[in-house]
Amino acid sequence: MEFIILAFIVIGFVGLAFYLKKPQISPEQQFEEKEAKILALEKQVSERDTTITNLTKELEIAAVRTENFEQIKLEKATINERLAQVDRERNTLKSENIAYQKAEEGRQKEVTKSIASALTLQESLEAEKSRLNDERVQEKEDALKKMKLKWSDHERDVQNHLQFICRNNVITYVSQEDFPHPRNKPDSSIEIMDQLIVFDAKSPANDDLSNFPKYIKNQTENLKKYAKHDNVKNDLFLVIPSNTLEVIDQFHYNIGDYNVYVITKDALEPIVLSLKKIEEYEFADKLSPEERDNVCRIIGKFAHTTKRRIQIDEFFAREFLDTLSKAGSQLPRDILENVIKFENAEKLNPPMEKRNKKILTKDLKQQVDKLEKEMQMREIPKISPQTDFDL
Repeated sequence: MEFIILAFIVIGFVGLAFYLKKPQISPEQQFEEKEAKILALEKQVSERDTTITNLTKELEIAAVRTENFEQIKLEKATINERLAQVDRERNTLKSENIAYQKAEEGRQKEVTKSIASALTLQESLEAEKSRLNDERVQEKEDALKKMKLKWSDHERDVQNHLQFICRNNVITYVSQEDFPHPRNKPDSSIEIMDQLIVFDAKSPANDDLSNFPKYIKNQTENLKKYAKHDNVKNDLFLVIPSNTLEVIDQFHYNIGDYNVYVITKDALEPIVLSLKKIEEYEFADKLSPEERDNVCRIIGKFAHTTKRRIQIDEFFAREFLDTLSKAGSQLPRDILENVIKFENAEKLNPPMEKRNKKILTKDLKQQVDKLEKEMQMREIPKISPQTDFDL
């Protein structure tokens, strides 16, 4: 602003110098000229003042605008900084979003794998459950088939076992074909002291055992056709499969003229041996009362022991089956699988029975004595012996 005023003053002095160098004119002309120049100069000064005023206003406006510009510039810098911060935050959020997306993709893949594994496991469990059910059904079917097969072979099995006992103990075995009476021939019989002792094998017709006790009772009455012969002993035996004992509640029938005993194949040998014991006496009517009592006592002991053995075996068979059933339903699955593996790896090899090899009583007694010693060492209490005889 000051520079512009100074410029106008310099220009005025230069103009005045040029004016003074002009030729001299009359005073009136000079006065007029001076008046005109003064007016012109005043006009110029007025115009310059106006210009200066305008320029001053423009400078003030420019100063205000400059101040506003600086403020705007500062605001712009602030906004730019904010924009930069926002851009950095946006980039950070973008990176985090990408990381989250990748993590979500990984999680989705893991979830998909977990679902696939769960489905596979479920299918495997369903297949295993189906397999176990199939195995159980198959086991039941196999057990039923074995049971029916055992029943179908029961008659032949009893005949073979009775023949084996007779061979080992020098007893006459009488087959069905050799039975001396033409009609109503039993499955098997033996001859002791010129008397025929009948052993008739009986087994269920099907897997329904509910009618088997009634069937046995009816068969005891049908044995009259054998007992009516003079050379047939009035003690007759019905031999049933051991796996039908659970439905039998009566093992002795006193029909009147004869007695019927219901036994299993395991009881054949002790009963036959007890009957053969009578053969040591030439005539039964010559036995003293004490000797008769001894014979009856031995036979009674054999009968009671046989029944108790059957009863105990049946009791433990039920307990073992109940324990196996609880093991299958109550054990944890992983433990049960290991148990099944160990079970499949185990194998029991009981002593084999060979032909013409006698089972000596002294050997059995030595084994029992050895077992009693082991029980004493392990402090296992013995069961008190039974003194009653349930005939």
